[in-house]
Amino acid sequence: MIVTVELNGKKITREIAPDLLLADFVRNEGCLSVKRGCETANCGLCTVFLNDVPVLSCGVLTARADGCRVTTLEGIRDEAWEFGAFIADQGAEQCGFCNPGFVMNAVALFRENPDPTEEEIREYLAGNLCRCSGYEGQLRGIQAYLAWKKAGRPRTQAGELSGESKGDRPGDPGGESKGDGSGNIAEGAEE
Repeated sequence: MIVTVELNGKKITREIAPDLLLADFVRNEGCLSVKRGCETANCGLCTVFLNDVPVLSCGVLTARADGCRVTTLEGIRDEAWEFGAFIADQGAEQCGFCNPGFVMNAVALFRENPDPTEEEIREYLAGNLCRCSGYEGQLRGIQAYLAWKKAGRPRTQAGELSGESKGDRPGDPGGESKGDGSGNIAEGAEE
């Protein structure tokens, strides 16, 4: 069967097996941020946007994406980078295996609800399995990022956060950065 998908802004047409999962399709196309964790659509590691809606790609047949837009972390790299620095600053990246799915869902939250309550943030985190952290660092990272965005502090050309030095972002206890501040959230995304 032949499908045409807009993957990260690029239109591609491929012949596929009817039972090919979307997770496997995007990985075959080089989008290695999409991972298989549980293979039961429960862990969030395989999250992609299908027409701008987050879906678990291990539970979606590629045939259902025919004629649709599919976006992976590679397709929202700039948007994700900015947020990823806050996660690193909170020490919430740990091993990094869950980061791509977590960041995809966090970006979906920011797009849907730019001023979520703590309860709404926790609802979004509930769909992401992380075996390293207790989710508190991720929650603090999201809250710090939202506070920074609300303050309207833009990024400068080198990716530095305007008017701030490393470790001087909202939510950084004692002004010390817990991460390297690089925001390389996709680092190590390849298996």
